[in-house]
Amino acid sequence: MKKIVSIIAAGLVCLTACDGGKLKEAQAQNAQLDDSLHVALANQDSLFSLLNDITDGMNQIKDLEKILTTTNVGAESQSRKDQIRNDIVAIQQALKERRERLDDLEQKLKSSQGYSSTLKKTVDNLKAEIASQETTISTLRNDLAAAKIQIADLGTKVDSLSTTVATVTEEKEKAQEESVNLTNELNSCYYAIGTKGELKDARIIETGFLRKTKLLQADFQQSYFTQSDKRTLTTIPTHSKKAKILTNMPADSYTIEDYDGLKTIKVTNPEKFWSLSNYLVIQVD
Repeated sequence: MKKIVSIIAAGLVCLTACDGGKLKEAQAQNAQLDDSLHVALANQDSLFSLLNDITDGMNQIKDLEKILTTTNVGAESQSRKDQIRNDIVAIQQALKERRERLDDLEQKLKSSQGYSSTLKKTVDNLKAEIASQETTISTLRNDLAAAKIQIADLGTKVDSLSTTVATVTEEKEKAQEESVNLTNELNSCYYAIGTKGELKDARIIETGFLRKTKLLQADFQQSYFTQSDKRTLTTIPTHSKKAKILTNMPADSYTIEDYDGLKTIKVTNPEKFWSLSNYLVIQVD
């Protein structure tokens, strides 16, 4: 009887020892599964967080696209242009960081037991989305740079146009001035008033016994004449009681009138009056 009890006791001890080993092995497997589950959950959280960041980046890029396509960049202030440029640079840097995060996460997923075909497809889609965003933001940056170049070119063209306009304006003003000067010169007239002796001394007339009076000899004194304008000279006071015109002015283009006993030349038809000569000589006594 004692022998049978001993055999049974030994069997129980052996059975207990075997069950304890299996239990420890099961506990180790559970712990490993727990670790794998934690890792998988952590990777999944990282993946979802990265997905949200990529979505936010896509929205930022769309906002920038809208700004650059609907806004006249040239009309914006320099600070606004700098802000747009800084936003583009910030998005580019964020995309670089997201690509690095995705590469790191992909390596972790590949080394885990939970890397399924679904996760692989998700990672590939995120890679493609980041690549697309990088291409778009690069295009936007080039567009902004091109806009600045175009603005610079426009500024050069405006400066050139301004220079051309200034040159044309200057030439026009010069031509107008020359035209005015020429018109004034064509309408310049000269008159001299003096006694017979005064006119002779100025070499304006030349007379002699039984000789016809000659006018305006080659060396006559130009400074003796008063310069005026044919268009405005209509009245010439002589300040003398007697006056006569020696130059060959048409008789029907002027009159000699008395004002307070003094003679005044009235030009009634300026165009005809000056048609034969630009010089008028009036002799007074």
